Amino acid sequence: MFWYEGKLIKTDVIELDIYNPAFLYGATIFTTMRVYKKSLNHPLTNWKYHQNRLNYSIKSFNWTEPNWTRVTEGIQELLKYFPVLRITIFPDGTELIIGRNLPLDLLPNQQQGIIGWLASPSYQRNLSNHKTGNYLGAWLALKNAQKKGAKEAILVDKNNNWLETSTGNLWGYKEGIWFTPSLDNNILPGIMRQIIIEKSSFPIQENVWDKNFVKTLEAVAYTNCVVELIPFQKIKTPQTELNFKVSSDIFQQLKIKYIKYQV
Repeated sequence: MFWYEGKLIKTDVIELDIYNPAFLYGATIFTTMRVYKKSLNHPLTNWKYHQNRLNYSIKSFNWTEPNWTRVTEGIQELLKYFPVLRITIFPDGTELIIGRNLPLDLLPNQQQGIIGWLASPSYQRNLSNHKTGNYLGAWLALKNAQKKGAKEAILVDKNNNWLETSTGNLWGYKEGIWFTPSLDNNILPGIMRQIIIEKSSFPIQENVWDKNFVKTLEAVAYTNCVVELIPFQKIKTPQTELNFKVSSDIFQQLKIKYIKYQV
């Protein structure tokens, strides 16, 4: 079941012209939104942030703006069945909305943390400050992380500075301060990242995560709009394994601050 060009289609197959740039080049933009309580207006759903993300890319690429009334109609149809929606826009303004369930292991991952894997600089996201359909670099990094026994990959630049994960933004904690890689390092300005920075009352610093800095961190996590916040218990690097705190009030503090200002 999915929504395409103003219609709810009850199959898992879409037809595209073989010369469609979405098929040939990954020429789409998208945003993945978690819908809380099956409501587009729930304060944690943050639809306006997602719409603003799409509009930013549409204007940057000089693409045709979609029919937002039709997009909203599609969202309202699919949120009846799925808690997670991926909203894709094509260069001509056509919308494609697909749904999925939350990860089955979400709660244990949030509570116990996961293992991460440091990818090589060869795995890069194209047009890194936009969410485009060309996500091959991040996808390959994630698949290789899974082969290494990890659940998430960490992308780095040519100098091996940590940037982001294959699906979210990084957060690190030490000495009472939260840190996150700076947008100047060509990373995705994630919606959850933006919300936390805008609304939180605790200290946050944006900086460069070089190899010396990451070794000083007490705790590391990543965020996105679907999983909220997932801690890392361990991160595998080519040289060693870095271990971090998981059973800590640090992460609970961050989550409480995020939810508190919205509800």
